Amino acid sequence: MKRKIMDQSKGSEIRSAIEELSVMVKVIGVITLLQAENGDRDAAAFNISHEAAHIPTRPFLSLCYFLLQVLDKIGPTMAVLRQDIHQNIRRLETRHEADPSTYSNMVEVLKTEATDGTARNITSCSRAFVWLTRSLDFTAELLKHLAVNPGQNMKEAVEESYNLTLKPWHRWISSAASKVALMLVPDNETFISSLMAKDESYDNLKVEMETLISLLVPYLEQIHSILRFYHLDKLKAN
Repeated sequence: MKRKIMDQSKGSEIRSAIEELSVMVKVIGVITLLQAENGDRDAAAFNISHEAAHIPTRPFLSLCYFLLQVLDKIGPTMAVLRQDIHQNIRRLETRHEADPSTYSNMVEVLKTEATDGTARNITSCSRAFVWLTRSLDFTAELLKHLAVNPGQNMKEAVEESYNLTLKPWHRWISSAASKVALMLVPDNETFISSLMAKDESYDNLKVEMETLISLLVPYLEQIHSILRFYHLDKLKAN
């Protein structure tokens, strides 16, 4: 799969991420409707069967590339995390390219590795998917901080977001390295300005952030439910 870097010429990266998420939400909605029509009452109540769950691979990876662009704006402080995310994206891209028809749904990757017993391997796609999901958790939490309190110290916003989403799963060395990295975080005004499209006002950016959060949080909740189903939710860093 060719890498898809979100095009800012048509607007902010956040606007592009909203478009990607909207596609995924529509796919999930169609599957829910079909299950409901087939008499699955739980699906009608948005309790989609984990076996029938569908996480479109290409839009998910495009969303992860958005995450890389956000980390680039935070600066070199996120270099290690960025490298890990990029490696995990490439791992999933390689699996998808090997059989695009089968692996157009990320859940099929989880099923395959659960069946052959490789899901917990260091280089597994399941592990890559877990860490990409947690990194998106971090992004959602950071955007929530900035949308609710744009005047908050950027270092505090990044640290609080990290503590809630990534720190519980990192080993001591990773956590220690993050404390050093926080010293290089830009001020919030610089970061927020970097998220804006050309000639965009902060009010418009705030609306976009709130829209993205409203789509991203429930989407990630569904993914975490799937990870629990496959017993992947407690994986820690190596």
